[in-house]
Amino acid sequence: MRLQTLLIATAALLAAQPAIAHITLEGKQAAVGSYYKAVFAVPHGCAGSATIKIRVQIPEGVIGVKPMPKAGWTLDAVTGKYAAQYDYHGAKLSEGVKEVAWSGGKLADQNYDEFVMQTFLTDTLKPNTTLYFPVVQECEQGVSRWIDTPADGQGGHDHGSKTPAPGVNLLPKS
Repeated sequence: MRLQTLLIATAALLAAQPAIAHITLEGKQAAVGSYYKAVFAVPHGCAGSATIKIRVQIPEGVIGVKPMPKAGWTLDAVTGKYAAQYDYHGAKLSEGVKEVAWSGGKLADQNYDEFVMQTFLTDTLKPNTTLYFPVVQECEQGVSRWIDTPADGQGGHDHGSKTPAPGVNLLPKS
């Protein structure tokens, strides 16, 4: 009887807590001046509602973005001008993908999925810092904005925020 009571109390406590999981990047570190496979892990919907769209903002200094198509989802890439010109295998790039969106699918709240893109992290990015990819998760009912980045001097992937942007720790060029 005590075990049953303990299990019921634990279940009630877990149900009463808000979801603390957020969208994260699978690869926690990458070297500047190299390719980075960005895998965005989506662990839940919005307060019980299914995810129907994921939008990822591409930070400055990330070029050569190639999103992976996903069965059942429509893939859109928004292009625009970069703040600077970048050297990419001998070519000078001044514009490219600035945002990637997967939409039209349906990821139930109780399921998990991943959204993937290949990128190139230019050597203009600063090693020993964290690079953030703000993400907006749209659901059938509601929106979760995983867009918070820390103020200078604060670190870590979630940096104490309830809505942290996914981040990757940048390593020196190898």
